[in-house]
Amino acid sequence: MDASTSICGFDADSITVRGRDLVEELMGKVGFTELIILQALGDMPSPAQTRIVDAVLVTIMEHGLVPSAVVTRLTHLGAPESFQGAVAAGLLGVGDRYAGTAGECGALLERIVAAPADERASRAAEEVRACRAERKPVPGFGHPVHQAHDPRVPRLLQIVRDADTGGEFLAALELVETSVREELGKPLVTNISAAIGAALGEAGVPAMMMRGVVLTARCAGLVGHLLEEMDNPAGSALWEAAQASVGYRP
Repeated sequence: MDASTSICGFDADSITVRGRDLVEELMGKVGFTELIILQALGDMPSPAQTRIVDAVLVTIMEHGLVPSAVVTRLTHLGAPESFQGAVAAGLLGVGDRYAGTAGECGALLERIVAAPADERASRAAEEVRACRAERKPVPGFGHPVHQAHDPRVPRLLQIVRDADTGGEFLAALELVETSVREELGKPLVTNISAAIGAALGEAGVPAMMMRGVVLTARCAGLVGHLLEEMDNPAGSALWEAAQASVGYRP
């Protein structure tokens, strides 16, 4: 079979994205979030899907001076001519510790939703016990700053409920929360990665794509940090702080 793509084609006079003419059918007629879903998944999203994915992008875009933003700023300090290099350097630091576990949360929830309805509670308990047996944290639970309450979670989940998408992933998240509480003997804060996994699941975004949604949002956030760095540099202060905090030990 010849290799092919269903995403985009072009000739001298037109560009086609997922069967739609870019100029006549998309430009000025769909938003960026709609195009993200259309381009990746092949179908124009419903208003509910768009609303949820857009809310996720807003929720996760900005985190302050976390490592990815620091790396972007320091890369610009060393290579001010490379705008794309500074952004790319920051994106490389978006991993499991900072904003990267939504996909893992989504995959866990997908496994629960795939089970028959009357077996989902036991499947959630099995998932939590498996994490504990492997001495791994349950993805989406616990937070170094928001230790008692992640303020983003209830708002995002309410947006999803208002979208009225069916609720299977929301229900699966509640089952995991119950299992975590029963296994640990105490509640553990549900963090934004778990909420994003449930939200994107409700929007029909597969778990394998969820980190890409997070990266898209964080890319925009890093552009903002880079523009501020150009106008009001903090890179030198960050570098000097690192030098002052980390001593040489022969």
